[in-house]
Amino acid sequence: MSTASVVAPASVTKARTAKAAPDTTVTDPALVKRAVKAAALGNAMEWFDFGVYSYIAVTLGKVFFPSGNPTAQLLSTFGAFAAAFLVRPLGGMVFGPLGDRVGRQKVLALTMIMMAAGTFAIGLIPSYATIGVGAPVLLLAARLVQGFSTGGEYAGASTFIAEYAPDKRRGFLGSWLEFGTLAGYIAGAGLVTIMTALLSADDLTSWGWRIPFLIAGPMGIIGLYLRMRLEETPAFAAEAEKAENNRPKAPLREMITGQWRALLLCVGLVLVFNVTDYMLLSYMPSYLTGQLHYDETHGLLVVLGVMAVMMIAQPFVGALTDRVGRRPVIATGCAGFLLLSVPALLLIREGSLLAVALGMGALGLLLVCFTAAMPSALPALFPTKVRYGSLSIGFNVSVSLFGGTTPLVVTALIGATGNMMMPAYYMMAAAVIGGFAVWRMAESAGRPLPGSAPSVER
Repeated sequence: MSTASVVAPASVTKARTAKAAPDTTVTDPALVKRAVKAAALGNAMEWFDFGVYSYIAVTLGKVFFPSGNPTAQLLSTFGAFAAAFLVRPLGGMVFGPLGDRVGRQKVLALTMIMMAAGTFAIGLIPSYATIGVGAPVLLLAARLVQGFSTGGEYAGASTFIAEYAPDKRRGFLGSWLEFGTLAGYIAGAGLVTIMTALLSADDLTSWGWRIPFLIAGPMGIIGLYLRMRLEETPAFAAEAEKAENNRPKAPLREMITGQWRALLLCVGLVLVFNVTDYMLLSYMPSYLTGQLHYDETHGLLVVLGVMAVMMIAQPFVGALTDRVGRRPVIATGCAGFLLLSVPALLLIREGSLLAVALGMGALGLLLVCFTAAMPSALPALFPTKVRYGSLSIGFNVSVSLFGGTTPLVVTALIGATGNMMMPAYYMMAAAVIGGFAVWRMAESAGRPLPGSAPSVER
């Protein structure tokens, strides 16, 4: 295809892309790279907070909920943490449609500001000993701000990358979004681990716990700078040109009832993705220490090691989805969790460091099949006009109902049945649902996004 006769509309030229006669978008590799960095940093920041909050929860309980009962303190702390999941669908319903109306870049800049402000604010809240009941109230308010903004983050970031990426490299470029997730979680959990080792318990409780949250301020400024430097995606710019007053309009009803089949597929795919994700990265550390009485430090190091291996594999598996397709890679992950969850958990229960590492490593590599493929597969379920909104609604509903509840549900199932293999059975059930969704979805690798022109790299 020759680009000698390229003629670019003004709005697309502004985005430093061109239209190849008459319906092919030619992307600027430098701009695409900046878009990937800006989107991935937001995900990294979200999961940095997740890692910090999870691993400093005991200290936060002492600071904000001084009941004298360690269990009650921890439950109260995680209650405030879980509250963020309750408002995620609301955030998705606000930011998703807004992103389809005013643009992806503007909304992603707004969610970055809110996420950074919410996390930074936690580091400034006075303790319960200083202001009494106002402390946990302010903590809850900050968590709600974080959860609300997160409702527009993942769908917006994956949409942003997908609409910038050339069709033949969308899987590879999208995989860096979850690379940011893993990097953020490792940074957050690792920072807490180092601080716990270097500071006394009194120092950590009095002032040390604030440091990880205050770091979110500079991170947010950097992320906002990167996102503000970007232009709107070529797909949205083209959609805006077709709409009245340069504002694409799609009512909330159209995003739901008009996309019901794609939404169901999205919920099924996100279910298997997030159940296995939260099982491995959030629940397994507690399972190792609480149920198997495994040493807490070694358990954390194993999880961080597994995540480091996942980071290395992430871009390679993303590139693989561009060659063989999203469906075969996601289907491999579903089949793997269906067949290997029980053997992997039996290895973990064996208890030795090598066995735990092998079991966790196997689950981590299977999870990469989802983390590498989903950022490019999910946006391709929806047309450009409603992509941000429909994906935000489907993704956040599924995460809130199934992903975020995974640790609680599995703990309750073990308590009710006494069966320590419940984590494996729960992942197997999720794999069956995900497998059905994969069977019903269309292959999107190497093809234009629905409602968008073909996209090639300059």
